[in-house]
Amino acid sequence: MSSLATPAGAPRPLRLLVLGGTAWLGGEIASAALGRGHEVTCLARGSSGTVPDGAVFVGSDRSASGAYDPVIADGRRWDAVVDLSRDPSHVREAVAVLEPASASFAFVSSVSVYDDTATTGGDESAALVDADESDYGGSKVAGERAVVGAFGADRSLIVRAGLIGGPGDHTGRTGWWPLRFAGGAGASGSDPVLVPDVPGLEVQPVDVRDLATWIVVSVERGLSGTYDAVGDRQSLTDHLAAARRVSGHTGEIVPVDEAWLEAHEVNPWAGPRSMPLWVPVSTHAGFGSRSGGAGRAAGLVPRPVDETLRDVLAWELSRPGPVGPHGAGLTSADERDLLVAARDRRR
Repeated sequence: MSSLATPAGAPRPLRLLVLGGTAWLGGEIASAALGRGHEVTCLARGSSGTVPDGAVFVGSDRSASGAYDPVIADGRRWDAVVDLSRDPSHVREAVAVLEPASASFAFVSSVSVYDDTATTGGDESAALVDADESDYGGSKVAGERAVVGAFGADRSLIVRAGLIGGPGDHTGRTGWWPLRFAGGAGASGSDPVLVPDVPGLEVQPVDVRDLATWIVVSVERGLSGTYDAVGDRQSLTDHLAAARRVSGHTGEIVPVDEAWLEAHEVNPWAGPRSMPLWVPVSTHAGFGSRSGGAGRAAGLVPRPVDETLRDVLAWELSRPGPVGPHGAGLTSADERDLLVAARDRRR
């Protein structure tokens, strides 16, 4: 084990192996662990970026033979492994090789593993989709099974993350609304904004910093089991009001319903010509309204959503290049046309 001195009241320093660590959440996990005094090694190809200062980088392609040899050489042991992979073959190989060398294994899964996306308030006991490795949810199910199969329930931590948000959100899903209200997408903070009007639809993004810290603290505590890691539930309407509040928007709000959005070929959730965070309420009301009770009982405490939105807005405005939608949202031209159509409907 580590020879580092442990400050009074601090957790014992761990040897933590992060399979990843160069992209968004993996980097936040590595940073959180370093900040708590742990020794962190990140095994990754390195194509997504660099590891945080203080972490050891091991360049390796997990698809290649002997990918994990550098981190098990000379009988090296780990207190915990954290894996973020969406490729079940990578997870299966990792647990097979690393089980003798690690005390525990934490796998970052997703609430996309649940079969029922319509029912609100679901918890970790809900039925899962089939382990179909051709889609995201099924691949995460297969990864979960591989981890528990190799390490056993008492040495495995399965973290089913909800929508992850906050600074660094390259998907644009949590950053687009505060950016749009702030006028950062080719408009001004007093211009009208088109918003989805979807009664009964809730959202619960979890701040990447809260998720990363909770994963590290859970590993320190030796927590095992399966937990949904989600933010506090709030209506989409309230979430958009928070985004507008932190952005200082003073212009008109133009609400349109789902049928109108679908008729005008606006896509839900993410991607080009989309309304981020909106999903069809009849089929996906439960996607952003899970219980979250087990995670709260295990110590996950989300920060206020205003703080997350304020910080992701600052990050969006600091990004190099043109300010505007990336990964999710409407272009300014698309929104102008849609606003004209929405107003024509009112006449």
